[in-house]
Amino acid sequence: MSKTKSTAATSHWHLPAGARYLGPHGPDETLDVTLVLRRKSPLSTPLTPSASFSARHADFVARHGADPADVERLRSFSRQHGLRELACEPERRTLHLSGTVQSLQQAFGVQLGRYELTPGGTTCVCCAQAPTLPDPAVIAVLGLDRRPVAQPHFRIARAQPSTTYTPPQVGQLYNFPAGTDGSGQTIAIIELGGGYRQADLDTYFKSLGLATPSITAVSVDGGSNTPGGAADAEVMLDIEICGSLAPAATLAVYFAPNTDQGFYNAISQAAHSSSQPATAMSISWGAPEDGWSTASRNAMETALEDAAALGVTVTVASGDNGSSDGESDGQPHVDFPASSPSVLACGGTELVGSGSKISSEVVWNETAGNEGATGGGVSTVFALPTWQANAGVPAAAGGFVGRGVPDIAGNADPLTGYAVRVDGQDEVIGGTSAVAPLWAALVARLNQQLGHSLGAANAALYRASSKVFRDITQGNNGSYVAGKGWDACTGLGSPDGQALFGALRAGPGAPPPKHKGHKPKHGGHKPPAKGGKHVSKP
Repeated sequence: MSKTKSTAATSHWHLPAGARYLGPHGPDETLDVTLVLRRKSPLSTPLTPSASFSARHADFVARHGADPADVERLRSFSRQHGLRELACEPERRTLHLSGTVQSLQQAFGVQLGRYELTPGGTTCVCCAQAPTLPDPAVIAVLGLDRRPVAQPHFRIARAQPSTTYTPPQVGQLYNFPAGTDGSGQTIAIIELGGGYRQADLDTYFKSLGLATPSITAVSVDGGSNTPGGAADAEVMLDIEICGSLAPAATLAVYFAPNTDQGFYNAISQAAHSSSQPATAMSISWGAPEDGWSTASRNAMETALEDAAALGVTVTVASGDNGSSDGESDGQPHVDFPASSPSVLACGGTELVGSGSKISSEVVWNETAGNEGATGGGVSTVFALPTWQANAGVPAAAGGFVGRGVPDIAGNADPLTGYAVRVDGQDEVIGGTSAVAPLWAALVARLNQQLGHSLGAANAALYRASSKVFRDITQGNNGSYVAGKGWDACTGLGSPDGQALFGALRAGPGAPPPKHKGHKPKHGGHKPPAKGGKHVSKP
């Protein structure tokens, strides 16, 4: 073991508000945990995008996998504490261990208890304090705390929708590239609950005149395709949007438990899969950025960085509760993982159009009717990326110069929602959950036409001409108001797929400006409402 002093990720660790302690977890019960390790060398030079996945992956592992010396020290540590090794995956920087509650408590300096998260609600194993990280090589210890970490970002229409669309109709309005269908692409879809029924999918795609796409359910940490619950709406929405907009793509649906361990392992497994190498990944789950433990969020970010480095474009829903992200402190918040600078954060609009003509598109904000609003704002964790330096991102609370959310947008209002099928019923569903698979399907079709994967697409999108986006200039999401150019409601705007292809085919052009202590200028972006108060109350 290293002689370096052990550290605890004490910043930002708290039990859920209102959680009630029920008693200690049985000392002889066993738990499986995942140690996430640092890279042997930092990410630096991009991998060759034109290389095959196997070549890119081998290069990545050689440069950025776990250091064998780190692995051996931690194996020795685990043996000293009576823990059993379940698996070691150096490419994913993970060491999976199993042990009794008593052994795990001693190894990581925690007290594990049973908690009721809400009155009469779910019970789970939680830690009363942050795990002590036993070695500088360990980024996080995942799986000791089993509380749910994310919510699905879909909204089922409560009122009668003013209009509804099939996903292909939305694709037509957004001018998805003609002559493309996602051939040769794999879209990974991350799910933390729910499931799908094959008969429903067959019925749905047949109604659209399409063959049911190739769909594989992948189990992560014991998660499985388990239809019959509320999260089925998320799963079916994701599959039906991806499968109808990129019908020739392969869909790999990763089912994992809704824990920090499950979420990390699902993303990491999808990013590194050699049997089904993904070129796009859709994530419609998340939670307020400041509600995550520091170590869990740091580990998640490394998995998302891996995906981007390996050529996977990750699209993430930015949330459905406006600028508050569902928090009740009266302050703006952003959702994670949408706030990660390694992903395309997806905001929401209210879309009205027919055929290929859009007659109106504004910020999605239906909070007056309890129909939700697009998430968006400024990170208080992740610094402003270089590719956003000229976007006019305002400072976050306290003056932090943070990453702006979202990057792009698409139809999300449930009152102009998507006609889908869930558990034998036809439903109309919206939410930024619909925008993540919409953009994942667009990325798959762009990749097909370009002949290579976009990977970390943010810099290219921010360099592209404003003509490849439909700028959304009307509406607000609470604290932020839409305006010309990037804004914290709908980012750069909604896509013109064919124009976007033309801009990407033309090449990157001039490199983005370097960020050297730049203080963001508001430019055309309208700042938060005076005093930081919400214009409305999402």
